[in-house]
Amino acid sequence: MSNLHGGDFSNKIDYVFKIVLIGDSAVGKSQLLARFARNEFSLDSRSTIGVEFQTRTLMIDHKSVKAQIWDTAGQERYRAVTSAYYRGAVGAMLVYDITKRQSFDHVARWLEELRGHADKNIVIMLVGNKSDLESHRSVTTEDAKDFAQRENLFFMETSALEATNVEPAFITVLTEIYRVVSKKSLVANEAESGGNEALLKGTKIVVPGQEPVPAGSKFSCCGS
Repeated sequence: MSNLHGGDFSNKIDYVFKIVLIGDSAVGKSQLLARFARNEFSLDSRSTIGVEFQTRTLMIDHKSVKAQIWDTAGQERYRAVTSAYYRGAVGAMLVYDITKRQSFDHVARWLEELRGHADKNIVIMLVGNKSDLESHRSVTTEDAKDFAQRENLFFMETSALEATNVEPAFITVLTEIYRVVSKKSLVANEAESGGNEALLKGTKIVVPGQEPVPAGSKFSCCGS
């Protein structure tokens, strides 16, 4: 799977996937987006006001996929944007700051809000950002892994500052969305062409390299 910036193939987009960034203010959502979309990081980042989005196009399984990543302010007063913000989202990054216990304690509430507004099949990754600040850590990797496994989320720790795991985090989510969507269209095509529906039931075929990645597996960043 090659991960390319848009350009050469921007005139032919096979899929557009909307991903939302959620979590408390100042956990680094905008920095994760800037790092993934433009490979930038700004030390004097200001709070996001309202909503903005950026895009990046990459190749997944020889298909051109445009990621449209939405970022919003984490402050309470901007929560009126929620329903429009979540509409059409097929992926979400639920971000907390490993040095701020409170931002992790709020994750359950963000998840509840997400599940209240978004499609039930949305692909969600729990992201512990600022892994470069290990000496200030207040959320253990195990706590976060346990929560992710309980809630059936992907999980990764990242550093937008050092560009650690940012690319793998987004690409894991995009690849899983692609897997879900392409499987759905396969089923739809079979049904449309009057194929034998029995073939679609009871047999799970896993294509190597496209298995979902459970929390705490090889994609999880963290050594002991």
